[in-house]
Amino acid sequence: MQAVLYVCHGSRLKEACNQATTFVQQCIKKMDIPIQEISFLELASPSIAEGFANCIAKGATQITVIPVLLLTAAHAKTDIPQELMRLNQEYPHIAVTYGRPFNVHAAIIPVLLERIQLERVGKDAMILLVGRGSRDPDVKHDLEQIACLLQESGPFQRVETCYLAACSPTFEEGLERAAARGHRQVFVVPYLLFTGLLIKGMERMIHQLKNDAFILCPYLGYHPNLQKILAERVEEAIRSANYVSYFSTHTR
Repeated sequence: MQAVLYVCHGSRLKEACNQATTFVQQCIKKMDIPIQEISFLELASPSIAEGFANCIAKGATQITVIPVLLLTAAHAKTDIPQELMRLNQEYPHIAVTYGRPFNVHAAIIPVLLERIQLERVGKDAMILLVGRGSRDPDVKHDLEQIACLLQESGPFQRVETCYLAACSPTFEEGLERAAARGHRQVFVVPYLLFTGLLIKGMERMIHQLKNDAFILCPYLGYHPNLQKILAERVEEAIRSANYVSYFSTHTR
């Protein structure tokens, strides 16, 4: 029997975990799959192993694992696959396929434009697109691609990127550069799925600027477009031949 195990990031902030759970539950209602479970990579429960076991307890013989993550970085490339390899050894009779994060997707751009609220954008506005950050160079490449798509889609003088951790320019550097540009409006757009401690930190830093030009936009949150992308990722992963047993022996 087919099952889908969604893997969310997890947070110390209960509100963030609740938002992730609610988002996935809304997606689950639209998917005609007999067994669907939610788990967290870290900082929350159920864990991936617990979610995997829940699927098996409900009769799953094939489990498709979907990372509910925006970009492909170490979590998607290493952390989740390593846990799945371990589970594949523990449950060798279960066929496990692995899906993709949201990645660069044209359907995300309208979501960002809604969060910015185009009707309030003046003639001299820039965007500071803020990613979580990673040492993986693909993360910078992908966020810069999204920034280019955003630049093409809105009336912005410029779109720049920065990161909250692990790579540069840092968020603080991004704010400093944006202030130096002298634009009348600087829309700070968190490229994050849900609230969390990172958002709280952004709020504090922008408040400390005491600069009315800076406008912090909402994070991505719930949106029908994101639900559609997640459904795409589920469907393509179920059709995929990317079984974890194969993956584990061909990516070393």
